[in-house]
Amino acid sequence: MFNFENTREIWSTIKKNKLRTFLTGFSVAWGIFMLIVLLGASNGLRNGIMHNFRNMSMNKVEVWGRYTTMPYKGLPTNRRIQLTEEDYEAIKREHPEIELRSATVSRSDTISFGEEYVNGSINAVFPDHAQINYVNVNAGNGRFVNNPDIRGKRKVIVISPRMAEVLFRDLSPLGQYVKVGHTMYQVVGVYNDEDKSNDAPAYIPFSTGQMLYNKGYGINELTFTLKGIVTEEENEAFEERFRASMGRRHQFDPADKNAIGMWNTANQFRMLNGMMNGITFFIWIVGIGTLMAGIVGVSNIMLITVRERTREFGIRKAIGAKPSSILGLIIAESIMVTAVFGYVGMLGGIGITEAINYGMEMAQATAQTGGNPGENTSVFRDPTVSLGISLSATILIIIAGVLAGYFPARKAVKVSAVEAMRHE
Repeated sequence: MFNFENTREIWSTIKKNKLRTFLTGFSVAWGIFMLIVLLGASNGLRNGIMHNFRNMSMNKVEVWGRYTTMPYKGLPTNRRIQLTEEDYEAIKREHPEIELRSATVSRSDTISFGEEYVNGSINAVFPDHAQINYVNVNAGNGRFVNNPDIRGKRKVIVISPRMAEVLFRDLSPLGQYVKVGHTMYQVVGVYNDEDKSNDAPAYIPFSTGQMLYNKGYGINELTFTLKGIVTEEENEAFEERFRASMGRRHQFDPADKNAIGMWNTANQFRMLNGMMNGITFFIWIVGIGTLMAGIVGVSNIMLITVRERTREFGIRKAIGAKPSSILGLIIAESIMVTAVFGYVGMLGGIGITEAINYGMEMAQATAQTGGNPGENTSVFRDPTVSLGISLSATILIIIAGVLAGYFPARKAVKVSAVEAMRHE
């Protein structure tokens, strides 16, 4: 039950010892403030990096041909390995772990419409490319390359938002014809690209691109995703099996790592996740250390407080005060000081992280609307901390403050009234 007299007495004690109260409160507030700010920085770094990789599959493998560096069955070194459509068909048959697959033929050329033009990359791909690389076409913006396009070798194209903006301005690009080099293509879709990057490519059916730009033969790159392969050991075993099967078809030693290039994003994400977990762990250690320093500060100051008031406790006991009432007074003072300053520290930490987050959101919005395309890429994003963690840290330091006042106070009230009044 609320006791007004105790509250007034606690307030009177706090006013008499302003410096001591401030130091106690500052220890509490600073510990919570620094923990929240450090965790916010950690979350901001993780969120920013993961946002930049949001359009990349975590189980994607890219393969391309290179040159052999080891002789094999009488064949010389420095042979170029050319990937073919046979590889595209065989990998699904030989490796059941492969789920989605695509192949790419790339070309750089000028894309024009009327008097407007852009220089860009043209990627000839299969329909699965969209799912593998998160190439999304929003409703109302047409479609991506499909299987009928592949079978019919249609001259259709899916362009980027930046290309649509430069070539067509306020005109809808769907159904219009653009000229790529000397060939006309019909625009069937505009895919989503938040950054509106100048480097974003256009997409055409693989069969069309291979026929026009690769003389009907060969693949620049194979791309596929894996299912059921999670650990580093499983990925390494798959890569060995894959190199062995490719070596049988192209006559190279599977141990020749240079014969084909392979990029497995699972390894990259594993390394990235390990690095981020290490940074988060380090920041938690530093933050908890800062919080512990605040708790130690509270403990020391409360110990000094109880020592200074031992004579007062003796007088109180001499005039009939119960030990429990004295103990309750000290605990109430600890709770009041730690709760108020803990709340201030929590508000300060949340406030500064939210302010930073607001500033970054405004900067990103400016980059999207008035800046150059692609400027909103950042390695720091949403540097905030959940309310649960903030409240937990505040409650923890309040409990620590209670314990810091309880143990020395309990020891002090056990001393007889005569001995306590003799205390200097």
